Amino acid sequence: MRIAMIGTGYVGLVSGVCFSDFGHEVICVDKAANKIEMLEAGQVPIYEPGLDQLMMKNVEAGRLSFATDLTSSVASADAVFIAVGTPTRRGDGHADLSYVMAAAEEIAHAMDGYTVVVTKSTVPVGTNRQVQEVISKANPNAEFDVASNPEFLREGAAIDDFMRPDRVIVGVQSEGAAAVMEDIYRPLFLRDFPIVTTDLESAEMIKYAANAFLATKITFINEIAALCEKVGADIKEVSKGVGLDGRIGNKFLHAGPGYGGSCFPKDTAALARIGQDVAMPMRITETVMAVNDGVKARMVEKLRDACGGSFNGKTIAVLGVTFKPNTDDMREAPSLTIVPALVGGGANVRVVDPQGKREGEELLPGVAWEEDPYGAAKDADLIVILTEWNEFRALDLARLAQEMASPRMADLRNIYSAEDAERAGFASYTTVGRTGFGEH
Repeated sequence: MRIAMIGTGYVGLVSGVCFSDFGHEVICVDKAANKIEMLEAGQVPIYEPGLDQLMMKNVEAGRLSFATDLTSSVASADAVFIAVGTPTRRGDGHADLSYVMAAAEEIAHAMDGYTVVVTKSTVPVGTNRQVQEVISKANPNAEFDVASNPEFLREGAAIDDFMRPDRVIVGVQSEGAAAVMEDIYRPLFLRDFPIVTTDLESAEMIKYAANAFLATKITFINEIAALCEKVGADIKEVSKGVGLDGRIGNKFLHAGPGYGGSCFPKDTAALARIGQDVAMPMRITETVMAVNDGVKARMVEKLRDACGGSFNGKTIAVLGVTFKPNTDDMREAPSLTIVPALVGGGANVRVVDPQGKREGEELLPGVAWEEDPYGAAKDADLIVILTEWNEFRALDLARLAQEMASPRMADLRNIYSAEDAERAGFASYTTVGRTGFGEH
């Protein structure tokens, strides 16, 4: 099967590489010439564990290539995937579909023979019908079908998610499109991974509903964590007890500084806006968004208390600024709320992150970047664990405490325990939803 992937962002690049590993002939297309030059040189513009090796394997096998020329790439393709960005539109919360529709129009002029145009980007319900209209208008003689194929990739585990998915969602409206999509995903079908074939609108809604539900789980447990702090319960024990219920499950029940990333903030906002547009308000989703903003603000106040009521003149070491570990993605990360508050309050902020510096240097002005936690902790007044990178899970706490001017820790990911911190010589330990100690 010959596939053209339009867009080499996170979704497009990971999907294109993995499809080529299935044995398909894939060409990834992007207008950004510098990005294509990087890819052709074997350099991956995003951080995703294992992606560089898998990409080079398939390039060397002759199954994967890159181009800026959409026309020739689409003309030879059996299926064309649209994997361009759909950021939140400023002012109204809608997903910005301008890139999707521009791609659809270009594809319409480039198609040669029957083609299935597949929307991989996360788009509101009804978008695939609009794509169909755009193509038909631009090229009335085009032979094509549209399909919806939303992605469910976790950053940091995207390759495994693609190769061993919980499910693959395919929205189609013709047998021809269904047959093409079945051929594309045949390697997964033969290994009995669930392939759910449905209509276009249901496929589009599944993506938004899934992400909104996961965002709700995160926000729910963060709100319970705040209550645990007031009543003396331990959120880790509560999460464990709740998660053992098979109807609930233990995933996304880890208290922390709020959700971020490329999907949850954007998709909850879009779902809320869809509900408003059809006079069916998504009250739970709207509340989740508001509570999540409040969680980030509450973390700032916890840190202020840990500093004795003021950040001014304090030296604070922040461990981790990406929205989650194993990615370089800073989009909507809690650090983008928390770190500016520290800097704005007069703190001298040092940051350590294995992959966050490339984006973080621009997004977090006024901070100093350090190579390791111990250097960042030297003469510091507070150390904050903000992202749970593996590098931060087995720190020598006693060494950290000795390096600091005032050994205080705010563990916003609950990696350690009050006993660990006290034994290591910390004077105070602030946590989320658990009992800490010292001055707050």
